[in-house]
Amino acid sequence: MMDYRQKRKLSFLTIGLIFLLSGVEYAVILPTIWRYLQLLEAPPYFLGLGLSAFSFSALVSGPVFGHWSDKTRATKTIILFSNVFEIVGNFMYFMGYSKWLLLSSRLVAGIGAGAGSSIFGFLTRTTLPDERAGVFAAVMACRQAGLLIGPAFNIFLRLCDFKLGPFVVNKYTSPGIFMCGMWVLMQFAVMVLYWDIPPLDSFPEQHMPLREVRGEEDEPLMSLEDEHMAAAEDSYGSVSPEQTETQLSSELPPSPPDSPSLDTSDPFENFSASQEFLREEVVVLLTAQFITLFNQTALETMVTPLTQKYFGFGELGNSVMYSLCGVEVIAGFFLVRWLSRVLEDRVVLAVGLLICSVACVWCLIFLANPQGGFAFELIEFIIGVFLQLLGLPFVAVSQVSLFSKVTAEKTQGFSQGVRRSVGGLATILGPLWAGGLIGNLYVMLGMMMLLLTLIMIMMVLSYEKLVELPRVEHAEDSENGG
Repeated sequence: MMDYRQKRKLSFLTIGLIFLLSGVEYAVILPTIWRYLQLLEAPPYFLGLGLSAFSFSALVSGPVFGHWSDKTRATKTIILFSNVFEIVGNFMYFMGYSKWLLLSSRLVAGIGAGAGSSIFGFLTRTTLPDERAGVFAAVMACRQAGLLIGPAFNIFLRLCDFKLGPFVVNKYTSPGIFMCGMWVLMQFAVMVLYWDIPPLDSFPEQHMPLREVRGEEDEPLMSLEDEHMAAAEDSYGSVSPEQTETQLSSELPPSPPDSPSLDTSDPFENFSASQEFLREEVVVLLTAQFITLFNQTALETMVTPLTQKYFGFGELGNSVMYSLCGVEVIAGFFLVRWLSRVLEDRVVLAVGLLICSVACVWCLIFLANPQGGFAFELIEFIIGVFLQLLGLPFVAVSQVSLFSKVTAEKTQGFSQGVRRSVGGLATILGPLWAGGLIGNLYVMLGMMMLLLTLIMIMMVLSYEKLVELPRVEHAEDSENGG
């Protein structure tokens, strides 16, 4: 019979695999969907619709799954249920037939992605505040690993050219059947390895794992540097999940002798969305989430046409560029990890916003109307992208870390769903805004600068409130909003 520590480790490992797979899915489908749509005679705007459809359905399903998990604590059931949508959606993508089926396939698969809010709620309830961000970082690092590994799968998927019954398997349809198979295997992994372990605050106080660990040495489970390694939904990381889980789980004792006192009260009994989400500090963090993801996706949309127009980059050039960007983002997290030993979350957030603002000003001056010859323009472009990517880890880490601390633990699944929905809305609107203004970069970048100025002002005015609130441990206090 496995103890609490072993079940916790296996559950966290399974969550890491889910996020790894979500990164792989994005990386194998994105490079081929445009040509796939062209073969199905879809108009150009279908690319934007196809990419936005996934984010839209995840935006809607996230709070629903989060609410479900807060009410029932049946996260395993939710994951198994949501994965069915991933399986069906990817099989629809494989079938092809028409542009509308392809669009529907991304809409269906996106519903499955909404389970992320339940997962973050589960992680919040089964970790202590001083270890939570490190666990978030490990899980999000798995998605980044998937994004880096995904292109490798495309090397053999593009060689596919055969029939499977009535279906044609080629380089455009193969990502669908490949991911369908991967999500089916994931179902078995969840059934065998994942456990709905009880929340830490459901144990009697004298048997709290942290208290037992700290009985002899009053030291946190993880150093403060790991506290700040969490990153946003769409986010990046460079922590080995196995190493993090070994560190976390090895220090937890076996199950306490007393069974946890499971709280069966309704976490939403005294819940008020307005009291929870319209507090000053929460609004600032949600705004930071929206603006950074809006700007990030807008710049991603702008980058490829720019490199083609000014530098003649093809698929290979863009692939190399994205690989280098991934390396820089990972290095950025190491930098944030080092800096966060001495800096508070709100200081890290302020530094990140400042870097993003400098990057936006640079792009306005040098990239909106590039001049000076190929070499000079390339250097201007590289510096602009470098600055933008440098600021991302600072903002992403700090706003996620703070958000989990200023919202109620008992309704964390729903709160994380709201946070991810705000990010999802940004990832839909960002490309739409940028896509229509590729030829007018002054307007596009000017709006981004305006948004950054807004969040900087909000940050300054609310700086004193951007700290961890006194943490409540029981359901009756959750109405106070964390």
